[in-house]
Amino acid sequence: MEYNFFATISRMKYIERWALMRNSRSENLSEHSLEVAMIAHALCTIGNVRYNRNLDASRAALIGLYHDASEIITGDMPTPIKYVNDHLKDAYKEVERMAEFKLLERLPSDLRTEYESILRKPADADDNELYMRRLVKGADKLSAYIKCIEEENSGNREFRTAKETISGALEKLASELPEIKDFMEEFLPPYGRTLDELSK
Repeated sequence: MEYNFFATISRMKYIERWALMRNSRSENLSEHSLEVAMIAHALCTIGNVRYNRNLDASRAALIGLYHDASEIITGDMPTPIKYVNDHLKDAYKEVERMAEFKLLERLPSDLRTEYESILRKPADADDNELYMRRLVKGADKLSAYIKCIEEENSGNREFRTAKETISGALEKLASELPEIKDFMEEFLPPYGRTLDELSK
């Protein structure tokens, strides 16, 4: 029997992000997911090395790779619309859950439990799992902020308001999650520099 889970997942490259905004360079869901995975891994590594946490950095990277997989079915709904009120936010979360279920149905039954634990927060998640997933959400915000920096540096002012909004959200997260504060202080400043500047 054939299963089309991975053929479906491979279509992330066709999902454009920031659809309502003028982009100097378009970004697809595959690119974004890779960046989120790398940053999530880094955040967990910082947590383990500097704050004596016991986080599974490899699992965080895996969750980061799949964190927006449901958008293959739903498309990328712009954040201002998704969170306009609690009713719409809850309705969209239900749509995302249904999309995740549709994706899981595209796997053989003996593999579904493993991928469900990646796509969805386990009901019995322990404190480490919950903290790690918060860092993945932080990585998602950091990736969005990096996109704003890149657009701004290319002369595109379209992302100015988004950058301010995301910056405020990151400051709040950084006050609760020291790993995000460390990443912002140590790794964000070089974003937007030229290749020559990065090579020095």
